[in-house]
Amino acid sequence: MTDLTPGMRRITLAGAQLGAFASANGFPQPAFESSGFDDDIKLIFRYPGQAEPVLPVQKANGIDVPKNPRPLSKIYTVRHWDAETGELDVDFVKHGIGVATTWAYRAQPGDRIHFVGPNSSSALPEDADWLLVAGDDTAIPAIARLLDSLPDDARAQVFIEVAEDAHRLDLRTPSGVEVTWLTRDGAEAGTTTLLLDAVKDADWWEGRPFAWLAGGHTAVRDLRRHLVEDRAVPKEDVDFSGYWRRSEAVALEDDAAVPDPEKSTTPLEKLHDLAELIPPIAIRTAVELGIPDLISRGVTSVADLAIKSDSDERALGKLLRYLHALDLLAETEPGHYDLTPVGEVLTVEFMVDALHPAGVAGREMLGIYGLTESIRTGRPTYAAVTGKTFADVRAEQDYEDRYLERLAKFQAALAEPIAKSDLLTGVQHLVIHSGGAAAQAREFVAVHPDVRVTICALPAQADWLRRDLPATIPVEQQRTRVSVVEQSVFEPSPAADVVFVIRAFRSLPDADAAHALRRAAQNLLPGGRVLLIEETFDTDDLDEHDGEADLLALTVHGSGLRTAAELDAVVARAGLVRSTTHTVGWGTAIHELVPTEEKKEENP
Repeated sequence: MTDLTPGMRRITLAGAQLGAFASANGFPQPAFESSGFDDDIKLIFRYPGQAEPVLPVQKANGIDVPKNPRPLSKIYTVRHWDAETGELDVDFVKHGIGVATTWAYRAQPGDRIHFVGPNSSSALPEDADWLLVAGDDTAIPAIARLLDSLPDDARAQVFIEVAEDAHRLDLRTPSGVEVTWLTRDGAEAGTTTLLLDAVKDADWWEGRPFAWLAGGHTAVRDLRRHLVEDRAVPKEDVDFSGYWRRSEAVALEDDAAVPDPEKSTTPLEKLHDLAELIPPIAIRTAVELGIPDLISRGVTSVADLAIKSDSDERALGKLLRYLHALDLLAETEPGHYDLTPVGEVLTVEFMVDALHPAGVAGREMLGIYGLTESIRTGRPTYAAVTGKTFADVRAEQDYEDRYLERLAKFQAALAEPIAKSDLLTGVQHLVIHSGGAAAQAREFVAVHPDVRVTICALPAQADWLRRDLPATIPVEQQRTRVSVVEQSVFEPSPAADVVFVIRAFRSLPDADAAHALRRAAQNLLPGGRVLLIEETFDTDDLDEHDGEADLLALTVHGSGLRTAAELDAVVARAGLVRSTTHTVGWGTAIHELVPTEEKKEENP
């Protein structure tokens, strides 16, 4: 361990399991690799008072993460990996109460730590003319590794915010790279606009920039907003990560440096919190009116907010007072409000999309208002609530575009581990039925040079895919191996070695899902198989998020999440049998299905 500065400590990890090894339950694991400058790993710590940490369980091609309790983990950047010496460096920023920080500053040689990752690696684009890099103390490890990896002729402007001058590091700086250090000089992290002001005042170089931003959520959000809105940098040319948000941590009574992971509540208090109706409606109203966004842009008075949001000033004042009571807003002076750390989350695009009734997720969520009638009848009530079926909504091209764009953001983490597994080895023709098919196809054709991919999609999705493919799969040689055909899951799939059906059945009743599976397998080539990814409801390990998805699917589609037994029944109804189940990535289950007759031939 080495103190790089008074505010940063480096811990060097080593051990046999950084090389190839077999897990405790016998699964072979490859040697650790890290090639991306912002690769991260998830460090897993012991809960206070426990002798051992809660750990994921290794499976054949991934891990199974316990749910209750979940592993106590924190994500950190791989600062340096030396494959020859087998040493992995992780740098920790020193701050107040924190599980990881406290561990780093108490660790002794020989102590054990568990981690998983990196899940995937990313690289900087090769066609950018220059780089804009901005981050705070927590981003220094990634920034330092980025600078280490830059070619000698690279051009970059780098802005780094630290607590004080003594926290500066000696970084590699090629001749075309300018590094600007910004010091808070006693100000609390997350309370200044140093990074934003510096980037706004910087010289804007000629050519196409690519921006990499990391650090506190608020600073990263404002930096990205400035680059996209004021500098007209395309969103796809801004890579951003909000590493942390300001919050209050409650320390253990017997250890002021360790946060207490448990919160004690009485049954009455818990029921009160669960049954509260007004907070979620008031929060959604604020988002629909654009109040958090306006405040984050400097509109703080009730009068100005009423004008900007086209609201009645008196009525809006009531809403703002209530949001203040919920600790989403803070009154800075009479009649003026600012966002609290919790309120800041309401400016996150993903959260806005989920809460706004016109958002991709928010519009689907409207179906839950028909829950009572759906429970009584077992039928979808989305049309009764909104005036349209959800299928009609999906047929709207604008909504479908946004729906698919949102899906695409999460596909690399799913598809990359699949592509790198042996599931597609030797496959010549792959058919995909999936909302995120383009991003999935990108990972598959990048790893498997001989595979051809056919994406089956309804007209609205097919239209978006044809427009999106050049951006999603920019390498023409790979893109030419991907085609789109307009057809539904109820039509026979094109002849193929593998038909991949990914999360397509939640909206379908059992009879329709079985029919779709039957059609997927109808034209399989000899030895072909159907690969199915479909979340199931684990009734032995109840999870509230699974329950929410189940109820929403009931109100929107009249269906829901199936149990494992129910999914098996659908598979059998389709004339198929599950030959095996693979686990890849972060615990994704992939069911391998073959015709029943073929399975009988294997087991006479």
